[in-house]
Order: sequence, then structure tokens, then C-alpha cells
Amino acid sequence: MLAEIVPAVLQEYGAAARSRLFQYIPAREPRRWLYDLVAEYPQRGGRGFRPSLCIATARAFGCPPEDALDTAASIELLHNAMLVHDDIEDESERRRGKPTLHTTHGVPIAINVGDMLGLLGLRPLLVNFRTLGPRLALRILEETERMASESAEGQAMELGWRHENSTSVRESDYLEMVLKKTCWLGMIHPIRVGAMIATFDSVDPDSFIRFGFFLGAAFQIQDDLLNLTGDENDYGKELGGDIHEGKRTMMLIRLFEAGTAEERARLGRLLALPRAERTREEITWVRERMDHYGCIAYAREVAQGLAGAASHEFSLLFGALPDSKDKRFLEALPRWVIERA
Repeated sequence: MLAEIVPAVLQEYGAAARSRLFQYIPAREPRRWLYDLVAEYPQRGGRGFRPSLCIATARAFGCPPEDALDTAASIELLHNAMLVHDDIEDESERRRGKPTLHTTHGVPIAINVGDMLGLLGLRPLLVNFRTLGPRLALRILEETERMASESAEGQAMELGWRHENSTSVRESDYLEMVLKKTCWLGMIHPIRVGAMIATFDSVDPDSFIRFGFFLGAAFQIQDDLLNLTGDENDYGKELGGDIHEGKRTMMLIRLFEAGTAEERARLGRLLALPRAERTREEITWVRERMDHYGCIAYAREVAQGLAGAASHEFSLLFGALPDSKDKRFLEALPRWVIERA
């Protein structure tokens, strides 16, 4: 079965990327308040989806995995840096099944750890100048700068909606935010640089944007669904946390569109409150209204449609490549992202 290949490849390539990643974390002081904490989120594991996507794309185009390994390690370091900062900005309490860094060590220390993770993420890209040559290494660095800019813009959109307590966010706004915040780091960037490494930058990187967007948007909607319907032990974060944090998910946007004027007003008042003042009873009410108006079923249907579009784009981009484990992995991803628990 195609879907069975995904966990195996994620385990293999994720472990390889993490192993390379830890080579870039200094074994020097200050350890207690910096380098030990820098290693904490990577040590918690995770699926390694982003670095695996980079390595698998490079290999599908015929590249030895070693050529993509430093870039994959950089992607994972930068991803963990953004997680630390995102957890602070979202006031999240759990990450990968354990308390977030800022809840355990305080916001100032967590910010500094996130900053260092981001800086360490540049080191593998500098090594690329020696191993891949200056021209290709510079192109990968330019791609990384674009990815970081897109991610920051997407995060700004989401934070701005919450800061202004916007009740008029549309589905198209949400998808644009997801394109920037989720898809560029999670899918588009790893695929683009993986293909660039394998082909010595001879393919058009923009040809991968549609596949990465459809795949990433399906992934994000499924992630938002799991926040409401998943098993907390498997999910690794607090269930219902997105409602607590006031995130404008597709389900919440749909509820604003479907609810009565009185329900929309109540929902707006709830989201205007600080997170600590949003009671469990109010969160349960939001969840019940989502069920009443079919918001969860609607979002699941949209995710399935996006996954189907991703499968179509895969056939256009990768269909002519020789059969390989990596090609089968990429082919299986659209189905996997909407079926994962």
C-alpha cells in the first residue's frame, strides 16, 4: 500500500536529518540556559516531515541523499526555531507531548533559544558553499530567505487577526495565510531546494508551488481538525487549543458565516477575551456550534479536495521520473496528510 511507505521514509530520513542537526549544536557553555535548551525540541522527536520531503525530492530526481542532508538539517533547525517563537506568540502550553519551553523556562530564555536555533540553521547552508559549490549554495540561501519572509508574513496575518479580533476573515484569507505560514516552510521550500540540489538548479522552482500549496493546505486543515477531534496523547498538543488561542481556522471561519447574529456576537465577545478568561464552558459551546453547523465536516471535505488537487500536481511534476521509493513516498503524501492521526 502506498500509504504504508510514508511512516517508514519519515522515520529513516527524519532520523538522518536529526543526526546531522545535532552536529551543529555546540557542546560548550552556556549549556544550562542555552545549548541544552536548544536541543530540547529536536530531542522530543516529531515526524521530520520537512527534512524528509527535501531528501525524498532530491532522491526522486536521482541525487545521493548526502548532498541534501545539510539543507534538510537546516530546514529542521529553522522549523524548531519558529516553533519556539510560535508557542510564545500563541501562548501554547504543550509541544510534542511536553510543556512548551516558555512555560517551563520563561519567555525571555525561550526567545533567546529560538533566536539561537535560527542562527544555527544558517550554518549548514554555509557548509553547502563547500560541498555543493558557491552558485548552488547561494541559490539555496536565497530560497531560505524567501521562505523565512513568507513565513513571517503568514504569521503576521494570523497574529493580526487575533490582535484586532477580526470577525470577517474569509476562507480565501485563511488559505493565503496557510500558503505563507504553513506551505512555504513545510512543503514548498523543501521540495524546491531538494529539486534544485538534484538538478543543479536546472528546473523551474516555481513549478512546485501548486503541489506544495495543495499538499500543505490539506495538511494544515487536517492539523486544525486534529486539534478538535484527535487523541491528546497522539496529537502532542492540547485539544481545543486553537479555540483557546483564538486562531481563525477554517472551522471557526465557517461558524462565523453559518451562525446566527446572536451566536456571532457571542463568539466575537469570547474571542475578545484574554486566553486565560476563556472558560472551558465557552470553548465547549464553540465546539458544539461547530458540530451543529457541520463546520468540521465541511473542513474535512475541503481538505480532501485539496489532497486530490495535490495528487494531480504530483502526476504532472513527478510522473515521468523512474519508479523509486522516494517517488512512491511523494505520491502517497496527499492521502497520508488527510488520514494521519
